[in-house]
Amino acid sequence: MFTKNLTRIIFSLSLALIILSVVLGSLILFIDSKSKDFIYSDINNLPYNKVGLVPGCNKYIAPGVLNIYYTQRINTTYKLFKAGKIDFILLSGDNALVSYDEPTEMKKSLIELGVPKEKIFLDYAGFRTLDTIIRANKVFQLDSVTFISQSFQNQRGVFIGEHQGMNIVAFNADYDDFENEKRIIIREFFAKIKMMLDLYIINKEPKFLGDLITIGD
Repeated sequence: MFTKNLTRIIFSLSLALIILSVVLGSLILFIDSKSKDFIYSDINNLPYNKVGLVPGCNKYIAPGVLNIYYTQRINTTYKLFKAGKIDFILLSGDNALVSYDEPTEMKKSLIELGVPKEKIFLDYAGFRTLDTIIRANKVFQLDSVTFISQSFQNQRGVFIGEHQGMNIVAFNADYDDFENEKRIIIREFFAKIKMMLDLYIINKEPKFLGDLITIGD
């Protein structure tokens, strides 16, 4: 009797895990399919948008050690600006601590490359991708935007923007971090599941909104 009950329990748990895996896998494929046509890697094919939106990233991974993701996003943003694919840049990041200011740090790097400071706007409350996208729409009044990040984050950025009703495209910053590829795949899997819960179950809003801000004319 005990053996039969144990077998049933194991079978039920196995079936539940299989169903859960299929459901979660289907969600990931759905996100990929909804976003892939709006993500670009070739600058020649990228459509023009007035504003490029860059999510925050820590400049250093250790004292004196540059974060490759930061460098890639900054260099790619400058490249799009110089090519005339964007006219203004909105830098959205975390500024929760006086000692940690992602938007200002990114602004300094872009100015050093030659971007005029009047072309750069800062969002100090972009604590995560959802906040960055929704605040760009609701606070900075952007209906169309080019999201600039690594390919893994661009999928979420485009998906959230589409859900928000925005005309959003994304451009992949150069990405060749093969050493951490497995870790990124795992992290993004859970990030995408959380995104779906935030959008369709919780109806998550940004931590802060605020007064309307106009970019450009």
